[in-house]
Amino acid sequence: MEYDVVIVGAGPAGLAAACRIRQLNPEVSVCVIEKGSEVGAHILSGAVLEPSALNELFPDWKERGAPLHTEVKGDDIYVLKDAEKASRVPNLFVPETMHNDGNYIISLGNLCRWLAEQAEALEVEIFPGFAASEVLYHEDGSVKGIATGDMGIGLNGEQKDSYTPGMELHARYTLFAEGCRGHLGKQLIEKFRLDEGKDPQHYGIGIKELWKIPADKHQQGLVVHSAGWPLDESGSFGGGFLYHLEDNQVAVGLVTDLSYSNPHVSPFDEFQRYKHHPVISQYLEGGERISYGARAIVKGGLQSQPKMTFPGGMLIGDDAGTLNFAKIKGTHTAMKSGMIAAETVVDAIAADRSSDELSDYAERYRASWAWKELHKQRNFGPAQHKWGNILGSAYAFIDINIFKGKLPWTLSDKTPDHATLKPAADCKKIDYPKPDGKLSFDKLSSVFISNTNHEEDQPVHLTLKDSEVPINHNLPVYDEPAQRYCPAGVYEVIEAEDGKRFQINAQNCVHCKTCDIKDPTQNIVWVTPEGAGGPNYPNM
Repeated sequence: MEYDVVIVGAGPAGLAAACRIRQLNPEVSVCVIEKGSEVGAHILSGAVLEPSALNELFPDWKERGAPLHTEVKGDDIYVLKDAEKASRVPNLFVPETMHNDGNYIISLGNLCRWLAEQAEALEVEIFPGFAASEVLYHEDGSVKGIATGDMGIGLNGEQKDSYTPGMELHARYTLFAEGCRGHLGKQLIEKFRLDEGKDPQHYGIGIKELWKIPADKHQQGLVVHSAGWPLDESGSFGGGFLYHLEDNQVAVGLVTDLSYSNPHVSPFDEFQRYKHHPVISQYLEGGERISYGARAIVKGGLQSQPKMTFPGGMLIGDDAGTLNFAKIKGTHTAMKSGMIAAETVVDAIAADRSSDELSDYAERYRASWAWKELHKQRNFGPAQHKWGNILGSAYAFIDINIFKGKLPWTLSDKTPDHATLKPAADCKKIDYPKPDGKLSFDKLSSVFISNTNHEEDQPVHLTLKDSEVPINHNLPVYDEPAQRYCPAGVYEVIEAEDGKRFQINAQNCVHCKTCDIKDPTQNIVWVTPEGAGGPNYPNM
């Protein structure tokens, strides 16, 4: 199938790009491919939305019925000192990036569903349930498009009766908007050396639940953020959140920075502990957990952002690392990167260009408010890694609030997250409490309410470069951390008659990509399963 533009991923960046292209030139044909069973099925974010990009894309979004129903009414930021104590940070000392005046608490999945409706009204073709599994190239090495994965391949690699071959989608330009640690984006970065001269990318894993709470505990529009306990007990970084949406619902979650060094850390269990802190439990007690999910977030900032263009295409959104970690927000910057890409592509097509490198995108991006915002806050992430959450935030207050990001230096963090683990024998083992079934839960019951499903008779999409590494190296050195960093119980070390065995329960995978990021030997490679597989998030 031939299009002017193919977009991989129906997240905020991809959909914003699709809408903007058709707004600028309705003659340009656009196709969006989405691996989720529907648009929004794989979308997970906190999410507090800064509406700047949405205001530009659809100034009349209120009249169009965009699902922005809860404006932020209050900001509470706490330092959790231990399992019981906490101190609220006065607003005067909070970095200005953490203030949320004029922002909205939303379901990003529902916003993407709405953006897809706007795109379809502009006659964009959207194909959910199709996973882009391969980049196609012209003979000169430029990107030609993508191929979707074959359907109906058995676990043994042979075709089943239900076999359906994948499609090739060819385009003048292909935009990759797969989100954090995109499978194809990762390949493109390596092939075109897009990260040359950059810091390694850095990540966190965000684990989130949606709760229905008693009406007398609900404060619609309240945003709560925290740092400190429980992660600081293991010397790890990150922070928690609790957002009061409409309809007596709250979103609660914990982001664990994947630079942690203790291989005994379990981000999932840290989150379960977090909900027992009085600052958080005061809202959740008596409530009902509705949904669960997890997703890696990209947080390296400008220092880690790869070159975004290559012959025949572009990386946009979190495929290129556009999230502003200082704000803990990335939707607005992802959308803006997609809109700038759209403007660049439309101009190139008007000049009858095709499959070349859109090098002028870099200048347009650098001139945008998105780049300037990321530049202003560029030192936040490295400061957190260098000095920890509390001192790092104090530095950020001086850098951002007082000097407005104009200090004449840029901090770096040259150590990739997978290289930070220490040997298990050198680290304190963590004895996590058993879940109580009221505030805290186990992994399998959590995966159940994520509505995750994969066709079991298909090739395992969590591949190993060397099948011997988990048992022969990772287990003796790191106590095989995949058992703990995965938030879905995918990886297990099984005691068998002939010794220990590494088991991969691929059907549990929520597509968070943490294993692809944190595996200390980079032995695990996440590839796309059959289209429509994975979680089916309703309002996340």
